[in-house]
Amino acid sequence: MPGRWTDLDRPPLSAAALNAVARGGGLWREIRVVEETGSTNADVRVAAEQGEAEGLVVIAEKQSGGRGRLDRQWESPARASVLMSLLLRPTVAAARLPLLPLVTGLSVVEAVRAVAELPAAVKWPNDVLVDGRKLGGILVERTPDGAVVVGIGVNVTTRPDELPVPTGTSIQIAGGVPDRESLLKEVLRAVERRYAVFAASGGAPDSVLPAYREVCDTVGRVVDVQLPDGASARGVAMTVDDGGMLVVRGADGVERTWSAGDVVHVRAEG
Repeated sequence: MPGRWTDLDRPPLSAAALNAVARGGGLWREIRVVEETGSTNADVRVAAEQGEAEGLVVIAEKQSGGRGRLDRQWESPARASVLMSLLLRPTVAAARLPLLPLVTGLSVVEAVRAVAELPAAVKWPNDVLVDGRKLGGILVERTPDGAVVVGIGVNVTTRPDELPVPTGTSIQIAGGVPDRESLLKEVLRAVERRYAVFAASGGAPDSVLPAYREVCDTVGRVVDVQLPDGASARGVAMTVDDGGMLVVRGADGVERTWSAGDVVHVRAEG
C-alpha cells in the first residue's frame, strides 16, 4: 500500500508470517492486521458481541483512538509499536478474572526479555517498564457475555520526540533489539503458554503469582497509590496478594490492599 515503506526503519507487518502462529492449532485461530483503526480493543469487543469465538487477534499498524488504563489515550506513530487486542473466553470463576491482567503483564515482560533482550519488569498491575520508564501497557475489558478483550501496546521504534510522556521509553531508545514482528509472535506465544496454565488450573493464584512477583518492580518500593476519586495513599508495597491486589503498608504500620488505582514509584531523595 502507498506509504507503507516510506520509513525503512519501520517496515510493515506481514499478516502471512504472523498467521503462521495461528496455524499451529493452538489458542490463536485468526490474526488480522489492519492498516489503521480507532481502537483494536473496540474492534475485538464488537467481534465478541457478535459471537466471535476465542482466539481472534487484531493488530493495527496505527491507532487513532487507542486507550490505556484509567481512560488515558495511547498514541503511537504508524508502524512504531505493537498494538493489538486478543479475544479470550475464560471459563474460570469470575473471582479469578482480576488475575488475567497480571497473566498478560507477565507474558509481555517475558517476551520483551526474550526478543528485545532488555531487563523488562512490570509495575503493578500491568505496566511494562524498562529502567523505570514505561515501555508498554495493557488494558483488559470484559464484555456483557463474559468474554475478555486484552489490549496490549508496546513502544518498539518510537523516538524520543514521539513519546507522549517524558517518562516513557521504547525498545529502540533503551538499546534493545527493535524487531516488531518477532516481538509480536513471542507475545502471542507467551500469552498462550501462560493463559493455558491459568485456565487449566481454574485460575489458581499459584498459576501466575509466583512468577509475577519475581518480575514486579513495585514490590519493596515506596509508592503513592492514586485512587480514582482523586485521593492518594503512600506506603511501602509489601506484596501482591492471591487476589492480585497490591498490599501497601502505610506510615501507621497498617497494611491495606488496593484493587485499583494508579501506582507511582517514589524515587529516593539524594
